[in-house]
Amino acid sequence: MKYFERVFLFLVFLALPLEVWAADSYRWLRVTIETPWAIFIFLLPMVLIPIVLMAILYWRYAGRPTGANDIELKKKDSETLT
Repeated sequence: MKYFERVFLFLVFLALPLEVWAADSYRWLRVTIETPWAIFIFLLPMVLIPIVLMAILYWRYAGRPTGANDIELKKKDSETLT
């Protein structure tokens, strides 16, 4: 059944005029004075979100010990418990 649906859709698409597929026509490529602002507003979150996330994560984990300090702290903790 799916085969017949695909064939039917293919024939319907063949019957449509080629202008339907012209997504690159002038009406889609209008450039106005607002275009640079729209691009800027679209790209701004893509740049700022990773920077803000990086700052938040850095701030959150800044006070935590890392690497060799972890091992030393665990040794100190185990010594104080015994």
